[in-house]
Amino acid sequence: QLQLVESGGGLVQPGESLRLSCVVSGFTLDLDSYTIGWFRQAPGDEREGVSCIDSGGSTNYRRSVEGRFTISRDTAKNTVYLQLDSLRPEDTAVYYCAGGVEAPCDPQASRNIHEYHLWGQGTQVTVST
Repeated sequence: QLQLVESGGGLVQPGESLRLSCVVSGFTLDLDSYTIGWFRQAPGDEREGVSCIDSGGSTNYRRSVEGRFTISRDTAKNTVYLQLDSLRPEDTAVYYCAGGVEAPCDPQASRNIHEYHLWGQGTQVTVST
């Protein structure tokens, strides 16, 4: 069964860090042609791309998170991580991981969200004093 399960969200203060995890089942990260993307959606806003990693391990980031967020994967655990550092209140959102076969890895392009057909349930990240 194809499945993505996120975890790791929480409530933190500005400047603090979190690490989100996305455990993948039903396909293999480095053998199958899946791109894994992290997306987020704040209340009242559209879902937007944050970062992604393709099957070859190439990564990309939304400009607003570049230098603060880091995507990585552990192929032995079939898990993708998103390290969130220097968090800001505007990073508050539900974060989703998603998978798409050969999906474009370009978080800035909103049209690419339609290339991801497999979605997790989301994990809440709240940055507040």
